[in-house]
Amino acid sequence: MKLDRTGFTLLELIIVLFLITLMLGLSSVFFANTLPTGRFNATAREIAATMRQAKHLAQRNGEKQIVIINMDAKSYGMEGQTGKTLPSGIFFKIIDPLAGELTRGSYPIAFQATGSTEGGTVILWNNARVARIDIDPVAGAVIIR
Repeated sequence: MKLDRTGFTLLELIIVLFLITLMLGLSSVFFANTLPTGRFNATAREIAATMRQAKHLAQRNGEKQIVIINMDAKSYGMEGQTGKTLPSGIFFKIIDPLAGELTRGSYPIAFQATGSTEGGTVILWNNARVARIDIDPVAGAVIIR
């Protein structure tokens, strides 16, 4: 008499479930480590986008637009509009071409109707990364490094 053995044994099922659990556990650790980096990159892009928008509005409307960087309140935004707050764990400082490094107070970045500005650099950092947002004084270009 021949036994018909189709299907999986209990041991095979336990091994497969263990491997799936192990892979899910490792992938969750990997993705948990990438979230702060994504939040940091998004913050740098948002600050640069705010500056680019101010430059565009200044050129389109023919009037000066000001972006305010408040280092004490950890916030930024265009003057006259609701500002945004930095996520926790992210800090910034300003390197002004004339005043040097600024870590306290409020710093205005004015974009003229011609698109030019005074220039300077906004430095963002957290415990793992540093980003520079450079502002070209002649063209008013905003570059993230």
